[in-house]
This record gives sequence, C-alpha cells and structure tokens, in this order.
Amino acid sequence: QVQLVESGGGLVQAAGSPRLSCAASARTFSSSTMGWFRHAPGKEREFVAAMHWSGGSTDYGNSVKGRFTISRDNAKNTVYLQMNDLRPEDTAVYYCAARSLGLLSQNAKNYGDWGQGTQVTVSS
Repeated sequence: QVQLVESGGGLVQAAGSPRLSCAASARTFSSSTMGWFRHAPGKEREFVAAMHWSGGSTDYGNSVKGRFTISRDNAKNTVYLQMNDLRPEDTAVYYCAARSLGLLSQNAKNYGDWGQGTQVTVSS
C-alpha cells in the first residue's frame, strides 16, 4: 500500500500558478502510475492528469489541458501538478492517486491508493 500526502493547496488568485506536491511513502512509487483528480462541491470527481510509471507518457483532462503539467521525481518519491492560469472553476479538493504498474487511466476506480486531498480555492 502506498501512503500519499498532498501539499501546496490554499487560496490563490485567478491566473495564479501554484504547484501541488504529492509525497509517497512506499519504495514502489517508481513503479506506480500516478494520477491527480479533483472534486468540487456539487460536482462529480474529475480526472485532472496522470503520468505513467515509466515517466514516458501523460494524459490530461480536457478542462486543464494546456494549463496544467504533471511531473514526477522518483528519487524523491514525489509527483507534482503545476497549475497555470488558474480559474475560479478550478476550485476543488485535489487528490493524488497511485496505480501499481498500471497503464494511464482517467478512471478513478483503477487507482488503489489515495491521499487525503488538498483544497485549492481560486478567487476572481
């Protein structure tokens, strides 16, 4: 089991560029496909981004494509989500998730381990 801890959220002004971090506890991090999801009040959980365990491929949700970038540092057991040009509609709790030796997936059910989430609130 991988324990995940997100950080970097908070109150951000529109057009801001914060970076979220997700630190993983397990040595299996380097073989885990990592994903970011978000959940806003009154909305369904939404896929944001994912990076294959090899680091060779990524995938993004349509609403963040071109603005957000996922990356990972296997030496630090950490995955990042660089968010640019934030909009009020990006306000949500952002969750990090891990999928052991899995392919990229936008389906949250394919990820077995989840962090506790970090709130991102974008003010206009």
